[in-house]
Amino acid sequence: MAELITIARPYAEAVFKRAAETSCFPAWSEALQLMAAIATDESMANVIAGAQFSKAELADLFNEVAGDKIDQEAKNLVKLLAENGRLALLPEIAEQYEVQRAEAEGSIEAEIVSAFAVSDAQRSKVAESLKQRLGRDIKLSVTIDESLVGGAIIRAGDMVIDGSVRGKLEKLASTVN
Repeated sequence: MAELITIARPYAEAVFKRAAETSCFPAWSEALQLMAAIATDESMANVIAGAQFSKAELADLFNEVAGDKIDQEAKNLVKLLAENGRLALLPEIAEQYEVQRAEAEGSIEAEIVSAFAVSDAQRSKVAESLKQRLGRDIKLSVTIDESLVGGAIIRAGDMVIDGSVRGKLEKLASTVN
């Protein structure tokens, strides 16, 4: 996993730099998300992993699938990635690009994983607390996971706050053993 991040980072940084130069953050986000979806499609992933196409043919096929939904710069990125045998990295490149974009825009994605439904008031309170703690705008999503038994886990960047019953039981079990 760390190796993929290391290999994808220069590509993500280059795309981010280009997006900043042209003020096209949303357009690049959409293009990278589409390209990542194409790269992870089972059929395309098999073609990328296989050896039946040359690098140029693979890039042309990929760009043909994307069609007019990506611009020439994104198509050039596809050609570069194909030439270097890195098309399979597109999901990681897209993810790293979004992290850089959020950081530049002063926002961060956070997630509440809760055993039960979270009210709008609770969401607002968590978002406001995280905003004060992290000094950034918060894009909050909620996921329900009944296996937590009760409570919630909050993730924002590298920070994880585990207030779940399951987490407390696991911590208790590890201290007893």
